[in-house]
Amino acid sequence: MNSTFSKLLLLAIISITLLSCKKEEPTPQPSELTAEEKAIEILTDKGSITWESANGGSVEKDGVNVSQLFEGFELNLKSGTSQNYTIKNGNDVFDQSGGWTFAGSNFDKCVLAGTRPACGKEISFTRTSNNLRLTFSIANPSARVNGTQVLAGTYIFNLIKKN
Repeated sequence: MNSTFSKLLLLAIISITLLSCKKEEPTPQPSELTAEEKAIEILTDKGSITWESANGGSVEKDGVNVSQLFEGFELNLKSGTSQNYTIKNGNDVFDQSGGWTFAGSNFDKCVLAGTRPACGKEISFTRTSNNLRLTFSIANPSARVNGTQVLAGTYIFNLIKKN
């Protein structure tokens, strides 16, 4: 009986020793987002966001408030298998829809596809919570908004995330 007890005791000691030496696997950390993925998340929350000039947004040209020319402005940006945009009340400054890309490896600038003056230009963007700021310059003075010629200048669109 002493022999059986000794064997069980030895087996218990070995088991405890093995269990206490077992290394725990490290908890996998979520993979870091690439700069491009972070930028897509800023613009679209990994899907689709509509940004608007209403409800506290504004539009400036060369430091002058021109929000009345873009009343009801909306920009919907989509990401996924294709990156598309639609715009409401972009007047003659923006196309109504098209694709968008980043400006090369600059993931703080995007380019809207289209033929209107703001399209094909680098548009800088920054997001703070539910606010998106777009900044770009138009060098072509031939664009018209509500029948009035739009002169070259720097535009700042301060947009609010639409609910």
